[in-house]
Amino acid sequence: MTNKEFAQNLEKRTVKFAIAIIKSSASLQNTPEALVLRNQLTKSGTSIGANYREANRSRSPKDFKNKIKISLGEASETDYWLEIIEELNWKKENIKELRKEVREFIAIFYFNRKQTLTINTHNFKYL
Repeated sequence: MTNKEFAQNLEKRTVKFAIAIIKSSASLQNTPEALVLRNQLTKSGTSIGANYREANRSRSPKDFKNKIKISLGEASETDYWLEIIEELNWKKENIKELRKEVREFIAIFYFNRKQTLTINTHNFKYL
């Protein structure tokens, strides 16, 4: 698989993940506490893919690196909110799958971020 194919595949995964997060958030209780988690989870969970997409269309290696860092941070935050929901036993269906997927994103973005530290601007390729 080429880098471009990998990036396109990962973009599709982040879109599917965002949709799953929205659906999962919508099924949470309607208490004030749950509304806070719903809002935070939806924001961070949908931001992962939006920032990754921006990274793939960035204008410079520095911009790419910054967007990957943001995606990594949003993925980490999403895992945090999912962990709280799991610990509270508010929702059992698909939480483990969502946590598995977001942890894969964290690993990918972490590796990607480490790789971009050594990017040579002459070798930088846009999606």
